[in-house]
Amino acid sequence: MPSFPDAARTALANTQQRRNLRHATHTIRDKRARVVAEVPEWEALRVAGAEAKDEVLTHLGDYLEQLEANLTANGATVHWARDAAEANRIVVDIVRAKHADEVVKVKSMVTQEIELNEALEAAGIHAWETDLAELIVQLGHDRPSHILVPAIHRNRSEIREIFLREMGAVGRAAPADLTDDPARLAEAARLHLREKFLRARVGVSGANFAVADTGALVVVESEGNGRMCLTLPETLISVVGIEKVLPTWEDLAPMLQLLPRSSTGERMNPYTTMWTGVHDGDGPQEVHVVLLDNGRSHVLADRVGRQALRCIRCSACLNVCPVYERTGGHAYGSVYPGPIGAVLNPQLRGTASPVDTSLPYASSLCGACFDACPVRIDIPELLVQLRGTVVDDAGPTAESAAMRAAAWVLSDPKRLAGAQKAATTAGRVIGTRTIRSVPGLGAWTNARDLPTPPTETFRQWWARERGGDDR
Repeated sequence: MPSFPDAARTALANTQQRRNLRHATHTIRDKRARVVAEVPEWEALRVAGAEAKDEVLTHLGDYLEQLEANLTANGATVHWARDAAEANRIVVDIVRAKHADEVVKVKSMVTQEIELNEALEAAGIHAWETDLAELIVQLGHDRPSHILVPAIHRNRSEIREIFLREMGAVGRAAPADLTDDPARLAEAARLHLREKFLRARVGVSGANFAVADTGALVVVESEGNGRMCLTLPETLISVVGIEKVLPTWEDLAPMLQLLPRSSTGERMNPYTTMWTGVHDGDGPQEVHVVLLDNGRSHVLADRVGRQALRCIRCSACLNVCPVYERTGGHAYGSVYPGPIGAVLNPQLRGTASPVDTSLPYASSLCGACFDACPVRIDIPELLVQLRGTVVDDAGPTAESAAMRAAAWVLSDPKRLAGAQKAATTAGRVIGTRTIRSVPGLGAWTNARDLPTPPTETFRQWWARERGGDDR
């Protein structure tokens, strides 16, 4: 992936995508504002959500052990994965042991993070996305552009063309007379997916929350496709980031008020599915839970940066971000786009690549993301801290050398006076000409003109007008 500025430049040239993004983000933003305004204790809920997550992050090891014990007591098998490769190997091995060549998937950010679909395909196992937006992305050979609405950059006409072109190659074809009416598009997707739901013997999910004191996993959704994946297959594999833990069942209450209002602008999600292991004759008869680190322990070690792990993947920060609205999610080079992606990706992956080095600068620092965040993640603070990390890791640069030279000049009155005299001499030589580019200042002078040096400093004016030394 190119760095954010290069990718954003390409995205800005796509006018259709910009129109799609503006319409979608403003629609969701307006819905959210209305339902949040209905809750007079909204700020108290935000504080409760942040405190529950901070409690977990402060004692994460203890709560993970409690979660494992309760999951095991409920009949689930718990696996621990240090990184993406280990998590993918665990899932592939389980599917192979069931002699299955396909899985149906609940919408899951963490499985996209570890590129599970690609790992399954490499092992000869087809992974079918069942969330409508994820299905559009998969059939379109595309990448997600939004946390909540992965196909936000597509309009109805584009979706119709994707369905007509691609569905027949992997299952039931779209009707030949398919229109771009939303109801017809949803019907085509439903018919296409139904045979996969009824046929698949293994389901794969993530989890929005994992409750330590009960061993319950929770998925919230709007379509019901997730519930089909969670209840119909014989075997269920849930890949869960270790930061998804909540301490108690009571801590789930504020989260189930914060998440739907912040994400879809709904008072509650149409489908909230909770499962606690294996139950005879009801749902999957074999349940596996893969608890994934994949850089989260590194983030946890940073006392300021760890607040990014509070994230409940609501996407509210994306919908209010002026940068995301214009560039879309692909420019961020990750499954986690927008403001939260700009802080989470460099923390999870480090700042070695051009993409992750550029992400902390993908923001105007307007603060709208913090105001919208339901668990009060101070994203601007994290962006500033990460910018410092990027600068420190980069070592000496032309800019830092210029700053050191300026500090040396400004720290001594005689050196400053000498520099000012040199500048006024240059100003008299240049005259009124505009300085449009200065070697070494790079992009700074590409975007603005450099002021012409004055022909006289204040010290020199004072000496001329009042007499005396101009030092």
